[in-house]
Amino acid sequence: MTAATTPTHLAFEDLKPGNRIRVEHLVTVGPMQWTATTCGKVVRTERRRHGLHFRRNVDDKVFSDLILLELADGELTTVTIDEFTTLHRA
Repeated sequence: MTAATTPTHLAFEDLKPGNRIRVEHLVTVGPMQWTATTCGKVVRTERRRHGLHFRRNVDDKVFSDLILLELADGELTTVTIDEFTTLHRA
């Protein structure tokens, strides 16, 4: 989903298993904003269909881009990419 806007940013489509990346999310809750950062090795990427929208038309398909990351301690975490996310090489 995120486009490569500068040479330091990566595109979701360019990620390959084994890449080490840093994911930055801009989080907004009410009037507060902060950045959450996650660093790790890409295990896999996928586009997943989900059912967040209840009672929609059957032709309305909703997808999310996901990255499964392995963190430095071996823990696996899933990061969902949105328009407030930037990807960088680590």
